[in-house]
Amino acid sequence: KKLYPWEYDILMERFEHIRSRYEIEYLREYIDFLTGKVIVAPGFGPETYRLAYESRLSELDEFLLFIQKCNEPTVLDQGGFERLKDIGGMSFRDSHTRSRSFLSDRELQALSVSRGSLTREEFAEIQSHVVHTYEFLRKIPWGRSYPNVPMIAAKHHEKLDGTGYPKGSFDNEIPTQTRLMTISDIFDALTASDRPYKKAVPTLKALEILEMEVKVNKIDKDLFDIFCESKVYNSVLDKTNV
Repeated sequence: KKLYPWEYDILMERFEHIRSRYEIEYLREYIDFLTGKVIVAPGFGPETYRLAYESRLSELDEFLLFIQKCNEPTVLDQGGFERLKDIGGMSFRDSHTRSRSFLSDRELQALSVSRGSLTREEFAEIQSHVVHTYEFLRKIPWGRSYPNVPMIAAKHHEKLDGTGYPKGSFDNEIPTQTRLMTISDIFDALTASDRPYKKAVPTLKALEILEMEVKVNKIDKDLFDIFCESKVYNSVLDKTNV
């Protein structure tokens, strides 16, 4: 999901409060009407208040359904961002009569992610791990035999077509050792059973995903063929989860 569970719970509680505020406002206006505290136009009666109240509740339900849809880590529909901004721009009165927005800035940012579930800041933080990897490894005395280990490891998220990170390196800038590491890293990320945020992908499905990466020139075809033919991945797979 795009929102953390506790963020989603807070949002739901806020909308329940908005619903309660609508009911209070409806009852207050209705009582004022019955007691003659307000002057209304001819034909304006109890049914008018009830219909207006039900219309507001219906609109609120539509907002919630749309927000729940936006919270899924899928591609945001065209026009979705504008609708989210409209909802976020609406306000209500809290229990202290202070004006508050339907959506916080953080909620609006997270729900507006066009693809996946990470904001730009969160994705940038994840990407920074390769920089930390390089800084950590370069402090280790690898000796004359392995001087390139820091660079090899730091590039394992680069792609042959230049769409990787952190530098957007192209195929001629990515050494063979890194290409091997990239294939292994993707396979491990897909099939690992110890990731609390996702389920492990079956071996065949993981290989299919890697094959698709080959077809769009993300990873090395020759090395992937060797990876498949040798079935080297069997040496690290947890047999109970494939």
